[in-house]
Amino acid sequence: MGVITGLSGNEMYCLSRKGFSPGNLAVGNSVFSLGFISGFGAGLKTLVGGEVEQVTEVIHEGRFNSFQRMQQDAARHGGIGITGVSSEIIQQGGNVEFLSIGSCLHSANATGPEQLQFSTSADGQELYCQMDCGFHPIHFAFGNVAYSIGVGGGIGGALRSLARGEVVEYSQVFNFTRHLALDRIAMDAKRNGANAVVGIQTSIVPFQGMQEMVMIGTASKHDGLPADAAQMPVTSDLTNEEMWNVVSMGYLPLRLVMGVSVYSLGIVGGVTSMFKSLGRGEIPELTTLIYEARENALGKISDEATRIGADDVLGIQTYVYDLGSGLIEFLAIGTAVRKTQGVGTVTPQLIPQAIIKDKNTFFNTAERALGSNLGTPTR
Repeated sequence: MGVITGLSGNEMYCLSRKGFSPGNLAVGNSVFSLGFISGFGAGLKTLVGGEVEQVTEVIHEGRFNSFQRMQQDAARHGGIGITGVSSEIIQQGGNVEFLSIGSCLHSANATGPEQLQFSTSADGQELYCQMDCGFHPIHFAFGNVAYSIGVGGGIGGALRSLARGEVVEYSQVFNFTRHLALDRIAMDAKRNGANAVVGIQTSIVPFQGMQEMVMIGTASKHDGLPADAAQMPVTSDLTNEEMWNVVSMGYLPLRLVMGVSVYSLGIVGGVTSMFKSLGRGEIPELTTLIYEARENALGKISDEATRIGADDVLGIQTYVYDLGSGLIEFLAIGTAVRKTQGVGTVTPQLIPQAIIKDKNTFFNTAERALGSNLGTPTR
């Protein structure tokens, strides 16, 4: 029987250009129960806010176990790599399932047994882009942090929210926890001998009344990066297609940079805007508040980029979250880059198959009727 793979036709074409052929799907999972003691301890820790270390450790262990078992499954299938690796959390009543899925790859010229050499979060098209701009995949990498604002932080923040402006207590908690996930994915890459993590994707996932921020990407090696990158790997959230274009212009990434600011409209401003919202027109209090929060977050990105000697910050995306009680969080995230001599792509032109987006061919209209998400594809 032929292989059963999650790779699309476009992915298979791109990978064939790099000397790979498709292998079977590999799957690994781990089911956890938080238990009474663990849950009780985590509940006490949330009183002070910030990271809830017990929950971070449980989630990290679950994600790691499922990944290891996926690798073992891949080794049974044979092959030299796994592409498109995912790391998911599925709530099942009182239990939590951690699930990892990827597609095995073979060397197109293999004549005997193969040893697993790499794993990557990149799908087949993204892996082509990575390799063609000089990043050689080593290992699927992730970093996570489970956190809570906390009762104590909530009380302090509530007092500060009486006045309009930044709520420093909240900004510090959010900024610290978001950077923890980044530091941990970089350290994961370092442990595996990489000098870069590319294609980072960031998700914020609700978990047992708290939130987990998780970053996944590909720990890679690039010969054009400075020697100190082996001790502190560079990080990038540019898409792999963007990375190809950036490298073709002579730039390399330095660091994923983030700016976080939490602002309060304040009681007086809140009452004023409430009355003004009864009529048509601009609400100046909200306009200026969100403008200031945005400028504050972008200013933090600019300061960090300057400290590390970046030429530019690319791909900045901004997000606004309503935290309730008149508080908003503004998050800005992007990748700092620097012009580097002697870097470029293997091929002068990116092939069309590497940027064509696959279309879904399965549709479950029962979702809308049942009000649930039954048909989310996994691969």
